[in-house]
Amino acid sequence: MQKGSILVVDDNKAILSALQLLLPEYFMEIKMLSNPNTIISTIKAFQYDVVLLDMNFSAGVNSGNEGLFWLSEIKKYSPLSEVVLFTAYADIDLAVNGIKRGAFDFVVKPWENAKLVSTLLAAYELSKSKREVKQLKEIKKEFKTESEMFWGSSPQMQKIFSLVERIAKTDANILITGENGTGKDVLANEIHKKSLRSNESMVAVDIGALTDSLFESELFGHVKGSFTDAKADRAGKFEVASGGTLFLNEIGNIPLHLQAKLLTVIQNKSISRVGGNAVIPVDIRLISATNKDLDEMVKNNEFREDLLYRINTIHIALPPLRQRKDEIVPLAELFLKRYASKYNKNITSITDDAQEKLKNYSWSGNIRELQHAVEKAVILSDGEQLTAIDFLLVEKNDMPLNNKLSTSATLEDMEKEIIAQALIDHNGNVSIIAQQLGITRQTLYNKLKKYQL
Repeated sequence: MQKGSILVVDDNKAILSALQLLLPEYFMEIKMLSNPNTIISTIKAFQYDVVLLDMNFSAGVNSGNEGLFWLSEIKKYSPLSEVVLFTAYADIDLAVNGIKRGAFDFVVKPWENAKLVSTLLAAYELSKSKREVKQLKEIKKEFKTESEMFWGSSPQMQKIFSLVERIAKTDANILITGENGTGKDVLANEIHKKSLRSNESMVAVDIGALTDSLFESELFGHVKGSFTDAKADRAGKFEVASGGTLFLNEIGNIPLHLQAKLLTVIQNKSISRVGGNAVIPVDIRLISATNKDLDEMVKNNEFREDLLYRINTIHIALPPLRQRKDEIVPLAELFLKRYASKYNKNITSITDDAQEKLKNYSWSGNIRELQHAVEKAVILSDGEQLTAIDFLLVEKNDMPLNNKLSTSATLEDMEKEIIAQALIDHNGNVSIIAQQLGITRQTLYNKLKKYQL
């Protein structure tokens, strides 16, 4: 099957003729050059996937320096092209030097057709992968959003802000810890935006959502045919993030037997796709996050200590919202503005009694729970202000254990407990709750107001 494009540069016309017969079976676009001085104009006109480059062109010169020069020029003007060096036996040391300068591989003259073809096709696959990665990064750039980080005025958050200002422009690996909903992902994005890599993408991976079987493929990529569902080559998240930031969320969920593979990649700064042999360098800034106590996990042999050291150059602990009560109302007002616009509601403020209700609530789900509460309140409200009745807040500690109602409770107590439990079970979805309880939405609203739920 024909694949991609190749540029062959060699001053030996017999070699060009031989390759003109060999390569059409494997490449769709083939260009032959006998004079290297036209390389730059050629690759400016068309970016070839692969360049097969001779090492020597001038008569009587066998230093290979010409090949190294043109290698540098090709990589300068066509960085996504993979260069395979064409060399004589005496040039092998130079070819190795060429690989250090960015060449994909080298082929020795006289060549074996099978060896040459396999090398060129492998180079094509890597070039194709790089172009896919570039396209993914460009797509991600189109969907960049403004930072949603809210620093507030609490001493804890101001201390974190000062730390972020100092470390963002470094490439230090960062570990962010905190309860669910505290905004670890938002902070990671803020660090990326302030970094020297901000023109590239931040690629986020939810480790908790990966099965063991998908872990390596998702992070490191795979080659076609490496497993049953590998229908095509695929770049992993490390490749996609190269040049930018890789955010590994819930890193504490990585099984112990897979942690060694992650550690190796972080140490070596290179990956090999599942089923592939090519070593692909990656240049990422690593930010990790978890709601788990990794130090305790290390003690319990659930997390590798050497991996913890690698990801934990700088540690940032986000405080829960209940420790930042003065920031609850300002955050709620930010969410109000966003969702009033989203749902075309003319709601401009939060009443004093509603503010008190928000400040006195424990917010076990932190900022995420507050955000959802404000969104639901905006949806349900018919006024120009959000009132206490609009916020459907139920403390988990107030719920009866195992859904069992107290035998000494009054009928109203039992009704309140049933409605409160339904609010939790259905995440405040009034339509579903009303349907479950066999009452109308308006009746449910009246009872929510009556019981101040």
